[in-house]
Amino acid sequence: LSVYQERSQVFQLNRDGVLESPDPHLLRVLEFSRQLSILTAGAFDITVQPLWQAYTRAQTQGRLPVTDEIAAAKALVNWRRVEVCPQHLRFQATGMGLTLNGVAQGYAVDLALKVLLSHGVQHALLDTGEFGSVGRKSPSQLWVLGIGAPRQHDALAAKVAMDGRKVATSGDYETFFSPDFVHHHIFDPTTGVSPPELASVTVVAPTGILADGLSTAFMVMGADKALALTAKWNDVDILLIHKNGAIIKSPNFPEWRA
Repeated sequence: LSVYQERSQVFQLNRDGVLESPDPHLLRVLEFSRQLSILTAGAFDITVQPLWQAYTRAQTQGRLPVTDEIAAAKALVNWRRVEVCPQHLRFQATGMGLTLNGVAQGYAVDLALKVLLSHGVQHALLDTGEFGSVGRKSPSQLWVLGIGAPRQHDALAAKVAMDGRKVATSGDYETFFSPDFVHHHIFDPTTGVSPPELASVTVVAPTGILADGLSTAFMVMGADKALALTAKWNDVDILLIHKNGAIIKSPNFPEWRA
């Protein structure tokens, strides 16, 4: 699923525009991504890689991409233009590229936890970039995660109690292209620029891949739409941090206050 490792099938697809005999794991992640794109009305889109490339190219020159560069990259962004079947994957336009960085880490934590459970492990905390757990830290203590404050490197905005669900956070502060965090690694497919409202989104969900994908999508959708979609699930909760530091939580977010 890596966009960087040459042995990765995603790397090969981005390089060649076509891939024969895709791995079953890759097909599963692509099908999940398709469903999430439909659910979020395109806010989640795995084909934003050309925008990432436009911004990284400009960054090497000490600048941001100009309007024409953004427009050219955005014209290649459309998840519907990835042809997916068990025999092959194919881009329908030259220059397209995909990234699964919005779901791969969550998928990895799901797979890793499944293996641990199959070996009888009863207590563990996993960090693949997103988080999952089983059991407890100790007989009297749950696993607890700190959610970083977006504008204070060593500070926590909140703590979340691991209740058997998976946890993923997306934010504007890990990889950014401007010091004011206006331009960062999450892109709105409809505009070609980073969404302006939220600094970070933390999602608690039954699976890592869902938590991971929703955290990315909700950054793009903004607070109102994210809260409305979350309300449709009984087992998904979110914590949103606005650019100004304001925090909004879904009613049942498992915040740890001890």
